[in-house]
This record gives sequence, C-alpha cells and structure tokens, in this order.
Amino acid sequence: MKTNKIHKLTIAALLVAIGILIPMVSPVKLVLEPASFTLASHVAIFIAMFISPMIAIAVALGTAVGFMLGGFPVIIALRALTHVVFAGIGSYVLFKKPDILQSAVKTQIFSFLIGVLHAFCEVAVVSVFYFGGGMTTAYYAQGFLQSVFLLVGAGTIIHSMIDFMLAHVVWKTLMSRNSFAATMAKIK
Repeated sequence: MKTNKIHKLTIAALLVAIGILIPMVSPVKLVLEPASFTLASHVAIFIAMFISPMIAIAVALGTAVGFMLGGFPVIIALRALTHVVFAGIGSYVLFKKPDILQSAVKTQIFSFLIGVLHAFCEVAVVSVFYFGGGMTTAYYAQGFLQSVFLLVGAGTIIHSMIDFMLAHVVWKTLMSRNSFAATMAKIK
C-alpha cells in the first residue's frame, strides 16, 4: 500500500516537472499576437489524465503553481489553473470508460470534446481580463471575436488536440512495455 502511494507521488511529481519545463524550453512556439501556443505544453497533463483523476488534478495544480512561481503573467497562470477542470473531468470519464482510448474514432471524439472544454475554460478567463480592461492593446485592436474567441478559443481546441495525440502516442508506447504497464496496473 505504501509503495502504491510512493509510485503515485513520484509519477505526479515527475509529470509536474515535465509540465513546467516544456513551456520554458520548447523551441516549437507559435505566436499569433495576442495568443501563443507551445507544442507539447499539455502532454504531461494528458498523460496524468490517462493514469487517474487524482494524479491529473495534482499535475494540473502543480503546473499552474509552477507558472505562478515562474513569474509568468497572471492571465497565463490562471489559464493554466483552468486545466484542473478538463483534466479532472477528462480523467474521470476515462476512469469510467477506459475503452475510449482503444478506438481511434472514440479517441478523436474524446480529444475534441476535451479540447472544447479546455477552450471554454481558457476563453472564460481571458474574457474576464478582456472586459475588465486587463489586456494588452493587441487584444483590443483585433476585437473580441478574433483575439479571444478565434485565437484563444479555436486555437486552444487545435492545440489541445495536437497535444492530446502526442500524449496518447507516448502513453501507448509506455504501456507496450510490460514493466511500465504492470506498475500502472498496481497504482490504479
């Protein structure tokens, strides 16, 4: 029992570290003023989602705290904090219906729905800043529809789905190794 808790804690800590490190060092960043997207920045959270709801929530919270401590703007840290919502809900759904990840079609549909939830939460945070006057002039120059709804909303759906697929490939590769799959079976 104690080993199980240590495994969970270790996996969550490693995923938090990866989730904080990727946005800081990734050379693949797409900047479409006023939004920006970093490839693989959600991979650690999605992998945590595949493990358990508690690990997913812990990793989402840990990465959000990492963004706050890393000196990122408040809006970015709050956007990261919203990941708790899609990570928790998504992981709970996968916990109840693990067969979703066994079908390519179901996986794509699930990825899209999680992307929509992800985007909804981030658009909500950005909207509060947009209407509260806390945005840079680039947001206001392009208007709400383009800068918030399209760039943040639609962009987040696409970004989320790409990162989900990357995480799914990594997860399937890890699960194909007997020792890793056995460890995961013990901690669930």
